[in-house]
This record gives sequence, structure tokens and C-alpha cells, in this order.
Amino acid sequence: MKRPNILLVVSDEHDPAIAGCYGNPYVETPHMDRLADQGALFERAYTSCPICVPARNSYMTGKYVHQIEAWDNGSPLAGDVPTIGNYLEAAGYETVLSGRTHFVGGERMHGFGKRLLDEPFNQRELDMIPSGRDKEDRRGSNSHVTACGPGDDEQNRFDRIAVEMAVRYLREKARRPSDRPWLMHVGVYMPHFPLICPREYFDRYYPDRVVMPATRHEIFESQHPAVQQARHWMRNDEVLDDEVTRTALAAYYGLVTHTDDLLGRLVNEVDNSALAEDTVVIYMSDHGENGGHHGLWQKMTFFEHSVRVPIIMRLPGVVEPVRVSYGASIVDILPTLLDLADQEPADLPGISLVPHARGETEEVVPRPVFSEFHAFGSTTGGFMIARGPWKYIHYKGLPDQLFNTDEDPDEVDNRAADRACREIRAQLYEQLLAVCDPEEVDRRAKSNQKHSGVERGFRS
Repeated sequence: MKRPNILLVVSDEHDPAIAGCYGNPYVETPHMDRLADQGALFERAYTSCPICVPARNSYMTGKYVHQIEAWDNGSPLAGDVPTIGNYLEAAGYETVLSGRTHFVGGERMHGFGKRLLDEPFNQRELDMIPSGRDKEDRRGSNSHVTACGPGDDEQNRFDRIAVEMAVRYLREKARRPSDRPWLMHVGVYMPHFPLICPREYFDRYYPDRVVMPATRHEIFESQHPAVQQARHWMRNDEVLDDEVTRTALAAYYGLVTHTDDLLGRLVNEVDNSALAEDTVVIYMSDHGENGGHHGLWQKMTFFEHSVRVPIIMRLPGVVEPVRVSYGASIVDILPTLLDLADQEPADLPGISLVPHARGETEEVVPRPVFSEFHAFGSTTGGFMIARGPWKYIHYKGLPDQLFNTDEDPDEVDNRAADRACREIRAQLYEQLLAVCDPEEVDRRAKSNQKHSGVERGFRS
């Protein structure tokens, strides 16, 4: 059989809880919903690192952050680490980039064969401000949330151009079919801050279609030290007034709907042409957005709104929709693409999600999923293992956390010291040690950041 074309659409900072297909009754995402109705939705998918550059380098290479030393947003990807582009080009695919990749440094292709649109120059630089890992470091302001409301930001405009270039590519491929399959990675900034949203989208939600986070008034002094440090760094230690929160959330919801409309342009271009017969469509994001929960905005924590991601996959010829509760990770994307391209598996930590998307698996034991964080707002390395509803979080030198996200969806009941949870905590810690040595990884990260010669940045 002919190997399929692959359209991979990647947004930035999309919390899956802000999407209709993931159960949100207010946020309009008809195109994501349609993909989910025609394909597979992964309910427990996680990022391998809740910040942009490390997460993107991770899914691009199929490796964990500590394996490729992509510690923070000032970490360029080494040229000798193969990416999606390298693997698929070697498999005979034409590989194309359009829009957001957040490759930092001078190398703009990293194994891909063609680029339709590159990012603005200031997004390519190694960020030149302090690392933010010292206890007293702080972001310059909390404009990432307070600069919010209706408008049309340069990132919105960039995303529309990136998608327009991708649509033209799809149109040409439908008009001039080739025996050579293709993979196109389309990256958009939205719904990443600044939370500036075109008014037509903002007005759909402001003021009365916003759900205010129940934990937004959580008392700073009562929180875990790692959460306090994140709030301190982001200047979120003082609770926002409700009007700013409502405005920011309306803008975020609107940016998600705007992103959905851009996804719809791409999917419609496929569906209304011969490409529909042999094109796989995958939608995902690099990490989530705290969105005011626990008094936090941006990402950089292991709370569900920050660390979960949407992954939706539609395969040609698969009729019945599938909802997959088995654990998934963004490091699974490259093994999945290799499977689709009929290639032998590589020595990577992830798995192919294709059998799950086809409904061919019936796992009984939930799969553990790993994430880590070594960037600004963290004085020590953070590590997470999520298995089914249980989530274990380990910080070097700080108290552990353990949550059951089914019983405690707001993640306010830390059960790490609960005697009834000793066994599950021990199991999850052992599974963490099977992935890495937290102390050794923390040491390597701090050594790299101290001696790299490049001041690290907060642009995310």
C-alpha cells in the first residue's frame, strides 16, 4: 500500500481542557471536534517538559530533555541529533516546515528538506537574559497575563500567514500528485501569550462565557515551595483581580478558537481534494497553560493544565472514533511517524500510537508517562511520573507531591505523606528511577546552564 502523506499541526500552549472535544462546554473548537469524531483522541497525553524549546526539541527528536540536554529556552538543538526531518527524509519523504518550530540558533532546518516560512528573527536568537533559576530572579513584569484583551497581535498575523503558505502547498500537492509521500509540519504560536485576541473571537466569550478557576485565590504561603517559586518568578504571587482574570481567559479561549479555525483551513484543504484518501492528520501542542489555576499563568509546573497536551490523530480509512485513556507523550510522535512511514522502530523512549489510534489495543495496566523541568522559575530539577489517575512529582531537595487526578481534579490534596498511598508512591518513584537518576540529571542541567557561556532567556 502507498505510504500516507502526513500533516502535523502543532500549536503552542494549548491546555486540552480548553477544547470542546476534551469536554469543555463553552469553548468552540468544531474542527478539533471533527478530527476527534473521525479519529483518535488521546485523553491522558503529556508533554515531556512544560516549556517551549525543550518540549519542541523533545518531540522533534523523540528523546527526553535530559537525553539531548535541551534544558531551557536557550538550548539549541545539537546538529548531530536526528529529528523528524532526518528520519523521514531518509525514508524517502519530502519534508516541509511552515511557521513555528522555535529552533534557537542559526540552524533553521534540522534535517527538513524545505521551509515555507521561518520565524521572526527575535524568536531564533539564543535568549540573552539571566536563567531565572536563582531564588531571587523574577520576570520583568506579569504582562504575560495583564496585557490582555481584544486586538490583533503580530503572532496572530504570523500564524495566518504560516497557514496560508501551508494551504498553498497542500493545494499544489493535490493539483500535481507525486509518487513521493510528504510530511508537513505546520507550527502556530497561538494560543500562547500575549493574550491579545481578535475582537471577533474575544467577544464570543467575554464576559459571561468564562469559567473562573476555583483555585485562583489559593494562598501563596500555603503552597508547595516549587509552586511558590514559579509564582514568584512569573510575578503571579499576588492574585489578579477577577476582571483581569476574566479578560485574560476570554482572550485565551478566543485564541484557541482562532487556532481551531486555522486548523480547519488545513483540514478542509485536505478533505476537499484527493489528498483525503491518503493523508494522516495529527493535531497536538507542546505544553499547556495554567490559566489562573493555583494563581499561576503560563506553564512551568506539573499541574494538569500546564503539563497535559491535546493529541488527536485521524488515519485514512478508519471510521469509528477512538478515545484512548492509555498514557501518551509527545515523545511518541516520532515513533508514530516512523510507523506510518513503514520504517523500523528507532532506539527511542516513546512508542507508536498507531495501534491505539486504530483501536487495536486493550491495555489493562496504565502506562507511566515522564516529564521533567529545569528552566526558569525552578531552583531545583523537577520530575513527574503520571500513571493513570496517579501523578507523582519529585523535586531534588523539596517535598514530594502525589495526586489522584480523578478523585482530586483541582490537585489540592497532596497525598505524598498519606500512609494509604505508600505503595503507589513507591511504585511511581521506582518508575522514575527507571527513566533517569534525578540527582545526576539535576547536576548536569545546572552545570550546563552555569558554564555554557550563554545567558539563558525567558522568551517562551
